[in-house]
Amino acid sequence: MQHAVRSRAAIRSGLTPVPRPRTPSVASLIDADALYVLHRAARALLDDLPGLTDRLVAALHEQEPAYRAAAAKDPSGTWQEAHRSLRYSVNSLVDPRGTRDAARRCSWRIGAARAEQGLPLDALLHAFRLGGSLVWQGLIEETSRTAPEDVRLLVHVAADVWDFVDEHCTLAADAYRQTEWQLGRRRRDRARLLAAGLLDGTSRIADLPEAAQVLDLPEHGRYVVVAVAGGHPSRPDAARAAAVPDGTRVHWHAGTDVDYGIVLVDGAGDDVPPEPEPAPAAPPPGVRIGVGSPVAGLAAVGEARRLADTALGVCPETGGRVRLADHLPAALVVSSPDLGGALAQKVLGPLLRLEPADREVLLDTLTTWLDCDGSAQRAGERLYCHRNTVLNRLRRCEQLTGRSLARPADLVEISLALTARRLLRD
Repeated sequence: MQHAVRSRAAIRSGLTPVPRPRTPSVASLIDADALYVLHRAARALLDDLPGLTDRLVAALHEQEPAYRAAAAKDPSGTWQEAHRSLRYSVNSLVDPRGTRDAARRCSWRIGAARAEQGLPLDALLHAFRLGGSLVWQGLIEETSRTAPEDVRLLVHVAADVWDFVDEHCTLAADAYRQTEWQLGRRRRDRARLLAAGLLDGTSRIADLPEAAQVLDLPEHGRYVVVAVAGGHPSRPDAARAAAVPDGTRVHWHAGTDVDYGIVLVDGAGDDVPPEPEPAPAAPPPGVRIGVGSPVAGLAAVGEARRLADTALGVCPETGGRVRLADHLPAALVVSSPDLGGALAQKVLGPLLRLEPADREVLLDTLTTWLDCDGSAQRAGERLYCHRNTVLNRLRRCEQLTGRSLARPADLVEISLALTARRLLRD
């Protein structure tokens, strides 16, 4: 068998790599020349940096109303900020590696500072882009003046210059948004702290002006506190809309189990809180709303909150809306549960000791008769029995309790005792 043999020439030609050209490419020569032209023009701009700063400040004053207002308040600070930013920007064209980090820190600080001052973000970004435009224009003007034939070379570095501007716009915007978020969180925390102090009644007199400013409520207005409980905790809007209609000036404070609305009611009567028109929507199922009575000034909001809690205590567990002014007897019972319980036991004790079925029939008849304004006929219709049956049950209640439904003082005691049993049953 013959062996396959390859010639050495063939082996050499198959393994010898194609040599790469070692001469510089035309593109690299152009890039080097362009960088030279860029550095030369940038150094000239550094020599006239105050003049460039004046141009930028003048352009901002003419084109950006927000900076015009800032410059009117602090002209020296605005000029120094523009000068510092331009210095880092132009230096970055000459020595990008050596000045990159310092330039980034400068743009970040400017973005954060302008957020703290409340300058609009659009105005800040406009200022950065305007500064970039003036630098690019200055590079072209300087090159045109000293070496017109080299202007065409600046085209090869234009993308790098504008990438730098875009990078620093992004940096300033990120710093602005982060600072704005932090400021917003601090404002919300402060507002929550101040509102909690007002509702707890622990606010200092010295804190009231700040509370009025932060909560956007007048210090000496008249207020009602609304307490809202129940409903889905992640969707409080429906419950709050049922408590306070749209257009009402209110600050909401979310609690663990109860949300409180501090409602401004200037222009209401002296004795009762206003009933807004249109009336609030019906509360969602299971939502309980307690509306307190008016108080004068933010300093009295703690008392208004206690009144709202009392109204909430009167509200049925199944839900509803209770205004304290409309349920004062029940509020008295809720305000002193120990006395209310003692009254219920003293007045209704003989009834409460009956067999459950008998007891509930008599108590239900007595409650229904009172709800029907003492009409046995209407009570019988509600209870599906004859009026004489109602009267017989009422006479039995009188015998067991030792109190007469015809005597006003006894009737008040029985009514309050029934209310206490209903509200304090748990």
